Amino acid sequence: MDFQAIIVLILFLAAAGYISWRTWKAFDRRNSGGCAKGCGCASDKAPVMKV
Repeated sequence: MDFQAIIVLILFLAAAGYISWRTWKAFDRRNSGGCAKGCGCASDKAPVMKV
């Protein structure tokens, strides 16, 4: 492969990885909070027990 094809392949894989990560975060319910931003600010998370 020539140099330009390698750069295009790396950029394509980075973009595909980013889109996959954003899709995963959109459907991941573990860290979703009560607000629409998904920042995790809601109190419905599992409580952490301190000993």
